[in-house]
Amino acid sequence: MIPERQRVPVLDVDATPLRVNELIEAMGGLIASGTTATVLGHNLHSITLLHSRPDVRSLYEGSPIVLLDGAPVAMLWGFAHKRQLQPLGEGTMAYRLGSMDWIPELGKVEGLERVAVVGAGRAANTTAVARLRAIVPGATVDGMPGEGWDSALEDAVVDWLTDFRPQLVLIGLGMPLQETVLHRRLPELPPALYCAVGGAIEQVAGIQKLAPRWLGRLGLEWAWRLVLHPGRVAYRVFVEPWKLAGLLIRRRFQPSKTKGK
Repeated sequence: MIPERQRVPVLDVDATPLRVNELIEAMGGLIASGTTATVLGHNLHSITLLHSRPDVRSLYEGSPIVLLDGAPVAMLWGFAHKRQLQPLGEGTMAYRLGSMDWIPELGKVEGLERVAVVGAGRAANTTAVARLRAIVPGATVDGMPGEGWDSALEDAVVDWLTDFRPQLVLIGLGMPLQETVLHRRLPELPPALYCAVGGAIEQVAGIQKLAPRWLGRLGLEWAWRLVLHPGRVAYRVFVEPWKLAGLLIRRRFQPSKTKGK
């Protein structure tokens, strides 16, 4: 059973607070239902997109599971829901789930037999597929690279997924491309659980270094990424928070123009 969404104050979004074991159980239930569903994650980048792009907002509003991905998002949720955490004796970061917190546990998803991996370059995709076969022993795991994504490749991936009919799809095209593709093509894709995982395919493959988990618990994973990928991360760290602040202020003072988007 998936818990109801809870408000993350200040950021004006809702999320699904789950620990790893709870997410794995929820994923098994969604797969068993045979319906189409998504697993998304909220960080400051996704929240900026949600408040500025109607297609991203629509996708998130229709998702049964929106994880507390970024540390600031998890912390703000934790401040607002301390009473929920206190009886459990757990800290906020137990509910902060990045893709690499739960992907290694996919072997525990009940009934998982077919997994598709969409995204990353050919070498990374192939290696990730091989490692996922070890994580989910006995399952059929296959992949399609996402490098050079265009309309022709998108059509080819849709056709391949239709033929393969996976139960679980890890789609890692980076944000917001993966969200745009899901919003645009989800109605014609075969029933499955579609999980937007960003750069996790390269992390599973070992091509992209994963930050030490203790850094994540301290909310400092952004610093690790900034050192390794300054060109990719600097805008998100130094500029995007101010852009998000502007969007939130405008949303607060112009609710009639923005809340229906």
